Amino acid sequence: MISESESKSEWVRAAARNNAEWCDAVCRAHGVPGEFGAGVWSSARRTPPLYPDAVSLTPEASAADLVARIDTASPGCSVKDSFACLDLEPLGFEVLFEARWIRREVGAPAGAHLGWEPLKSAESLPAWETAWNDGDASTGLFRPGLLCDDTKFLAAYAEGRIVAGAVANRAASVVGVSNLFTSADEESAWAGCLAEVARLWPGLPVVGYESGESLAAAVGQGFTPIGSLRVWLHTG
Repeated sequence: MISESESKSEWVRAAARNNAEWCDAVCRAHGVPGEFGAGVWSSARRTPPLYPDAVSLTPEASAADLVARIDTASPGCSVKDSFACLDLEPLGFEVLFEARWIRREVGAPAGAHLGWEPLKSAESLPAWETAWNDGDASTGLFRPGLLCDDTKFLAAYAEGRIVAGAVANRAASVVGVSNLFTSADEESAWAGCLAEVARLWPGLPVVGYESGESLAAAVGQGFTPIGSLRVWLHTG
């Protein structure tokens, strides 16, 4: 019989892999291809803003091997330590933030909620990014090439404008949700997002990561924390 801790570890591996695939997609859309290796995803070139240069995929990943794969000479280099077990301080890194991986069973939440839907065309991406960025103009972080059957930019509208959104990307066994934003209540935003994910990909559990009040909002909509992660920033 698989123990609870072993089960959570397997779910963290699935969540980390899903997140790495999203990071890889963003990087490739910017012409910066990453690589999946032994227990790690990495990019030899600096990645777009807010995206890590490497993501550990197993707790056995080597800190030295991981750092050797990335460009620590360029400002902003970062590593997502998916199991919060790497000691990168001796290699010139410091902890940028910590969070918790989360998982939710299959199914939409009960009750009424604001309707969500996927963006219908690439022309809507700038407006989506502007809403995600608290009203600041789009910088083109999210490229049209990201729109595909396995990746959906979800949005909720009020009076013709985007008031909430998220990115949902499907892997083999899970759907990852990231970049959730809202101008209102975050727990209500999760409810609408989860209902649309359940409609798009029925039968698949949902994973992601959150911290602080955002973690509490996710737990309020049925997520369970399954493991810790750290993001490290190279400070030289």
